[in-house]
Amino acid sequence: MNKGIVLAGLLAVSLAAQSAWAKTLEEVLKEKGVITESDYNEIMKDKPKTPPVSYKLGQGMTFTSPDEKFQLAISGQMQFRYSFFDNDGPGVGNKSEWRIRRLKTNFNGYAFTKDLTFKMNLNWANLLNNGNGSTVIEETFLNYRIIDEAQVRVGQDKVQYGRNWIVPSSQNEFVETAFVTDAFKPGYDIGLGVNGSAMKGLLTYAAQWMGGRGQNTVSNTNNNSYTFRLAVNPLGDMKYTEADIDMSPKPLFSVGGSYDHDTLKATSVTTTSAAGAATTLTTFESNNLNYAQTSGWLGRNTKRFDVPVSGLAPSKTASVSQNVNINTFETDMAFKWMGLFVQSEYFWGQGTGYNNSNLISNGFYVQAGYMILPKHLELAVRYAWMDYNRATPNNNQTEVQGAISWYFEGHNLKIQTDITKQNQQVNNTSLIKGQNINVPLDNTIYRVQTQLLF
Repeated sequence: MNKGIVLAGLLAVSLAAQSAWAKTLEEVLKEKGVITESDYNEIMKDKPKTPPVSYKLGQGMTFTSPDEKFQLAISGQMQFRYSFFDNDGPGVGNKSEWRIRRLKTNFNGYAFTKDLTFKMNLNWANLLNNGNGSTVIEETFLNYRIIDEAQVRVGQDKVQYGRNWIVPSSQNEFVETAFVTDAFKPGYDIGLGVNGSAMKGLLTYAAQWMGGRGQNTVSNTNNNSYTFRLAVNPLGDMKYTEADIDMSPKPLFSVGGSYDHDTLKATSVTTTSAAGAATTLTTFESNNLNYAQTSGWLGRNTKRFDVPVSGLAPSKTASVSQNVNINTFETDMAFKWMGLFVQSEYFWGQGTGYNNSNLISNGFYVQAGYMILPKHLELAVRYAWMDYNRATPNNNQTEVQGAISWYFEGHNLKIQTDITKQNQQVNNTSLIKGQNINVPLDNTIYRVQTQLLF
């Protein structure tokens, strides 16, 4: 081994920390003539192709083993939001709110083979927002690639239902997803799935068999959920991200659809007073499904599944359980080209319970944005509409939104602001502090949010 190689090795040990983010030490030595081209080639032939430590904005710090059989990337997401709610309606007041919307630590990589990948997201902001740790763990799974067209995934994943929901929260065009998306999405769930991409992304699919109770919640019955999604990208692979920040030189178009089936047990509790007056309350079994919460299309209408109890004596309580079968469909499209981005979805859901008690809800949104200052400044608008219960009047809600976003480094560093005009028809006494109101409520919401991915 000649002296140049020995010198290179000694300098590599002493200066490695200084060269982590720039050119490799060997490249610098070769450029300065300390080592020859042949010396450089001899040094590099046994070095791994992937650096042991690297960093990329938005993807975090990546560690790779010398044999390249293991890799771990650690990254983070921070979202800080201010909201002002100008509420219009009896019993509700204005609200000024600061919030840490998301504070995530993300882990992903591969083990033993690049075909076995893993992912784990921890959202620490949920400790502040929810007051407990039940929703801190989000996507946490193993994914094994047999071929591109057939991959197997086990763990907790996003239920592949709806494009606006599948898009990562860091890639949204607005401060938050559309309210109709939140009302219909199942959220995260635990289970098994298969997914794939064919013809270089022209067609993608996902099929999932999940527990059916939502994020970090275990089922205590034999009822599970089943989800299937198919998307076609006729002009080429179109990733799940919003806003055309990169000014796509060729048009991209995607059309897709999703179906989700689940069964939840509902318990109707009827209580009579000494005077004989009866009160009935229906609740679903423990779950973390978004659509079954009070803001969801199903959870907002639990009284549709009340079960009558006959012959109940005064001052007595009786409960009856029933299965509610849930079927939801969704179809979506997205288009982008030269700074223009358009996206839309339509949702339809049906719940069927005791004695064919039936609930049908539907809704849609359409949004469009354009980069008026390429790669940096975007203006966007969105309209969303929803009927929470088609069988009952005064259950509609509409939102018109306008947004301005400044992208300093794409989605990695951005400031977003939007204004929402919300019109809500209420036919539910529990929503407005016990007051029976059947008149529209007009609210205006102002939001500003900053995000950093690192």
